[in-house]
Amino acid sequence: MRVYYEQDADLKLIQGRKVAVLGYGSQGHAHALNLRDSGVGEVCVALRAGSASAEKATAAGFQVMEPEAAAAWADVLMMLAPDEHQAAIYRDHLAGHLRKNAAIAFAHGFSVHFRLIEPRADLDVFMVAPKGPGHTVRSEYERGGGVPTLLAVHQDATGATRDLGLSYAAAIGGARAGVIETTFQEECETDLFGEQAVLCGGIVGLITAGYETLVEAGYSPEMAYFECLHETKLIVDLLYEGGMPNMLYSISNTAEYGTYRAAPVIVDSRVRKRMRGLLDDIRSGRFATEWVQECLAGQPNFKAERRRLAESGIEEVGARLRGMMPWLAKNRLVDREKN
Repeated sequence: MRVYYEQDADLKLIQGRKVAVLGYGSQGHAHALNLRDSGVGEVCVALRAGSASAEKATAAGFQVMEPEAAAAWADVLMMLAPDEHQAAIYRDHLAGHLRKNAAIAFAHGFSVHFRLIEPRADLDVFMVAPKGPGHTVRSEYERGGGVPTLLAVHQDATGATRDLGLSYAAAIGGARAGVIETTFQEECETDLFGEQAVLCGGIVGLITAGYETLVEAGYSPEMAYFECLHETKLIVDLLYEGGMPNMLYSISNTAEYGTYRAAPVIVDSRVRKRMRGLLDDIRSGRFATEWVQECLAGQPNFKAERRRLAESGIEEVGARLRGMMPWLAKNRLVDREKN
């Protein structure tokens, strides 16, 4: 594994380019602001007409262009729209307007890896993917740090794509923490698997099942919420600080023994088999096809699952506790925009 730092990047490469950031949500605002603060003199924000984010971008001092105009203007265009919208945006607004030998960049490999977007042969195509949400990318940069960032090159038309991508990664703060070289395939497939099996799907399923098990057994919803959801952050903080040994050292001996006893029961051979099934669906493209079809149909199952989770009662309990306990309200993340 190759890791790059600030001394490995030539910041002047991106400073000398006109950069368009498509999208001004969580990642978009962080990229645009960090690029500007790193000395990139010409940064615009590309948004479709009527976008609710246009006022925010303008208030932050950015010129806002429609995607077609931004594509014709930019040397580098960073695509930070949601995955489900990227193919249509590229097809309808960018493909015929991007300048010859310009660069198009992504923060996730989904659209390119699964060929929802097939960039023109004359374009440089790279990925700069911070391994953290946008508000963290921005706050770490402001503190003088950064978040670890992935770098990949899909298409090298000019012969200088990797150096340009590394320069971009450094400008948003990634090289302060370390830029890891990977591929679009590896980033995309591991990212989808991690969020489905562990970080999002796995943890939401585990928390919900634990909460419902306690409530069904007659325990109060508030106690179930604290034990199964609230304390998750405390454990994750320990894991983040020093890995599993740090977490297991920091908890009680009773909790540590319970870990060894319960882990193979909860995550048994059947769960591991289902995880391999999820990975097979991702690698084969079945998940990507399913997601595209879901979006074309108006996301009915996606929205139904959102409603089902809302009806589980967990968030209602959490909202009530945040209203009663200022500490919970103070420590809630409020940046809800995804892109």
